[in-house]
Amino acid sequence: MAFPEQNLDLVLVPSGLLLMFGYHLFLLYRYIQLPHTTAIGFINSDAKAWAERIMKQEYSNRNLPLSVISSNVSAATYLATVSLTLSSLIGTWIASNSSVFQSSLVYGDRRSSTLTLKYISILICFLLAFSCFVHSTRKFVHANYLITMPNSSFSIGYVETPILRGNEFWWLGLRALYFALDLLMWFFGPIPMFVSSAAMVLLLQSLDFNSTPLHHYDRAEKKVEEGVDRTGIALAATQHRRG
Repeated sequence: MAFPEQNLDLVLVPSGLLLMFGYHLFLLYRYIQLPHTTAIGFINSDAKAWAERIMKQEYSNRNLPLSVISSNVSAATYLATVSLTLSSLIGTWIASNSSVFQSSLVYGDRRSSTLTLKYISILICFLLAFSCFVHSTRKFVHANYLITMPNSSFSIGYVETPILRGNEFWWLGLRALYFALDLLMWFFGPIPMFVSSAAMVLLLQSLDFNSTPLHHYDRAEKKVEEGVDRTGIALAATQHRRG
């Protein structure tokens, strides 16, 4: 007995989504328990050290850090615009009642109800991506305010928090785009969707996990200070001998 073509979506699509969700739950667990083993944890460690250094600088020397924040704001704004534009295009496509993906070339469930579910699913992903990138921009703008505040007396952690939250919203927005790309393959059938899910998990696994040891900035600073102190002592001893 042949397997019904319409039932193929009921097996492969949930399997592909389960594969994606399972991978991201594992990534979230590693980020919470072992953040140094993930790429975002590695980047956040550098971001904390960066925020600590810039807040120790004089107010007049913070132009370069502001340009870094501005580049992050521009990137998040651009991706938010792209997500909103794609959401509008999908809404227009739904309103036009296009039957391109209902042809016999698509192997799977071609009913109008399933096609509507595909549109709604990918639209939700793009809207989530738009929301995450907007929140990322908001956090980076908040950090910009704090960095440019003259005569500030708040703690360094008060500046680190919006920078780290901005990075996290940025990564969540990228995850929503990855899911949208996965659901986009569903329009061509459940088989391409499942294959793309497996391929994306393999690709993300090589990008999301980190094997490079964290750089201990405090220890590096102590070594530099000790080296400076030793150099100063040596110069003082040399001058004393000459005197």
